[in-house]
Amino acid sequence: MIERVWRPGFALQLTPILGVHRRGAHDPAFRIVPDGSVWRAVHTPDGPGTLAVAMHDAEVAARAWGPGAGWLIDQLPDFLGAHDDPTALELDTPVLRRLAGRSPGLRIGRTTRVWDALVAAVIEQKVTGSEAYRGWQYLVRRYGEPAPGPGGLTVPPPRERWREITEADWHRSGLEPVRMRIIRRAATVDVENKVDVLTALPGVGPWTAAHVRIRALGDPDAVPFGDYHVPRIVGQTLIGRPVDDAEMTRLLEPYAGQRYRVVRMCEVAGRFPERRGPRMPTRDYRSF
Repeated sequence: MIERVWRPGFALQLTPILGVHRRGAHDPAFRIVPDGSVWRAVHTPDGPGTLAVAMHDAEVAARAWGPGAGWLIDQLPDFLGAHDDPTALELDTPVLRRLAGRSPGLRIGRTTRVWDALVAAVIEQKVTGSEAYRGWQYLVRRYGEPAPGPGGLTVPPPRERWREITEADWHRSGLEPVRMRIIRRAATVDVENKVDVLTALPGVGPWTAAHVRIRALGDPDAVPFGDYHVPRIVGQTLIGRPVDDAEMTRLLEPYAGQRYRVVRMCEVAGRFPERRGPRMPTRDYRSF
């Protein structure tokens, strides 16, 4: 185990910063424990590792296990948004000032791991969250490996392992075959060095590329256009009613360069529209 105490010199909110990497409440690779600490299991350039992060007053206490422990500890500041500059967004409206007041310590972190972010985003394409999380959980438990350390987590499969997942197990996961084909094709490409041209890959559109840029690069301007929920939350928060992508584009235009920061502030501290009618049903393509 490697330990580190980091004094960032600015406020931090662990759960809003790191929550974008969580794939549902039962994600086998991510856990928020009752004491508020956040645990995550990942593959690093040095091998699998587990990171546990907790806040104690103005200090961040981190522990890491496994071959990737040193890499995770070195990357800790970036993971928590040390590179980020929240002051780049001018709080020029009462709504933004109110959102900022409700989300002190909200920063945009980055993992620098493009492949991991891409797989998660592809699995989430055009399905309900429960469908995506169900598929992720099945595949990680089936093809991942026990994470180092005491957390009881599972490390998601490395890139080469994703290519080995059988069609039968993709079916059992409940995800459509198109997800399998996109991930298998992407696994033949050095995506770590092609993040700026991800949409050239078959099956990777602007929504997917935006989520990759958010999670892997900490891009404060990457807006996931095409999302069912985001325009509704942004519209309800900024002007009091849900909007579509086109109107959200106009609402965010004054914040070019910082548009995702506004989106994330709305998600963390904004107003969610009232539910009207039934939720989208969770589909199941499996047959047993």
